Amino acid sequence: MTVTVVHGTVGSPLGELLLVGEESATAPGGVALVSLSVPGQKGGAVVEDGWRCAPEAFGAVAEQLRAYFAGELTRFDVEFAGGGSDFQRRVWGALEGLEYGETVSYGEIATRIGMSPGAGVRAVGTAIGRNPLLVVRPCHRVIG
Repeated sequence: MTVTVVHGTVGSPLGELLLVGEESATAPGGVALVSLSVPGQKGGAVVEDGWRCAPEAFGAVAEQLRAYFAGELTRFDVEFAGGGSDFQRRVWGALEGLEYGETVSYGEIATRIGMSPGAGVRAVGTAIGRNPLLVVRPCHRVIG
């Protein structure tokens, strides 16, 4: 089965955001989000040969981002395409469970996924740093 990767950009208060997705029959608009990053972001996506430029495919995501930045939306309803190791997905799942405006520490995330808050801090921090979904998956709510 061939997966078609599409990309587009959307403006935001953070600057231009690069959206990357995989075509999906079940996602709103037919695209499951793979990455949302600012160009030049460490670990962010870079458009590759063979990807199709299709900004219109991200209409639903772009509207949710607009509403979020306007203070009208507190939780995203976006289908994500896989990615990450089992451990990273556990950490990212804990991020997705954070309430709007809630902040937690790396140690608290470690505890939430069943790790020691001391020993797990570095691993949790690394997984959070590899979060491919800026803003949508609220890594910005985790503090040292």
